[in-house]
Amino acid sequence: MKPAVKGIAVNTFRESARNKMFYLLVFFGILFALSSKLVSFLTLGDAMKVLKDTGLAAINFFCVLIAIFTGINLVYKEIEKKTAYNILSKPVSRDEFIIGKFLGLALTMLTALGAMAVIFFVFVAVSGGGFDLKIAVYFLMLYLELLIIIAISLLFSSFTTPILSFIFTVSLYLIGQIIWTYNEFAKYLAIPLWRAFTQVLYYLLPNLNKFNIKSQVVMGTALDPWALLFSGLYALGYVLALLALTILVFRRREFQ
Repeated sequence: MKPAVKGIAVNTFRESARNKMFYLLVFFGILFALSSKLVSFLTLGDAMKVLKDTGLAAINFFCVLIAIFTGINLVYKEIEKKTAYNILSKPVSRDEFIIGKFLGLALTMLTALGAMAVIFFVFVAVSGGGFDLKIAVYFLMLYLELLIIIAISLLFSSFTTPILSFIFTVSLYLIGQIIWTYNEFAKYLAIPLWRAFTQVLYYLLPNLNKFNIKSQVVMGTALDPWALLFSGLYALGYVLALLALTILVFRRREFQ
């Protein structure tokens, strides 16, 4: 890793870690995950399944919020405060600036998710669930999903305001959760052009459902290793494509 990229990544991590919103969301993520024990007492059925279901859902929700809120302000704030001018005036390219920002956010997200995961593992073990390897795989898949969300928020942050970045990122996140329905929807389209357009959207928009293995983890069913591998390759390819697009946009941006 180039020193410039490493320096930007470390500074981005430190800046994100100092954000009060970051700690607040991590705190609520842990709190709601732990409150799943109370929910399991009040719900009929397997208490451990309910605990895992509600706990993992809470961690997922707050991690997504952290990824969005830390990403949408990242580049815009640097430009608004003109700190980006000072950085780019040094022997640092715009490409290195974007890559460093992404790696810093990825490290921030890894730290937040890691803290929640460790506490949740301990909580499940204390509750009598023991160590479940599938939960570790779930957190890995969640992290891959979060990397895509970070890359999306970074893209929008490179050319628009935080409010619009938030709207666009949340919209793509919600679309990514239901994108699998596009193929089913295309079957009912009579016009070939619309069917082809739907197929194009299916492959262009992020398919975040590929990383959702919560039902298998909660129900204890077997995981498909090939599907997991494909999801990992999909995340890598999609993140690289988004970073390339972000770099292209940022190269063309004129600072005033």
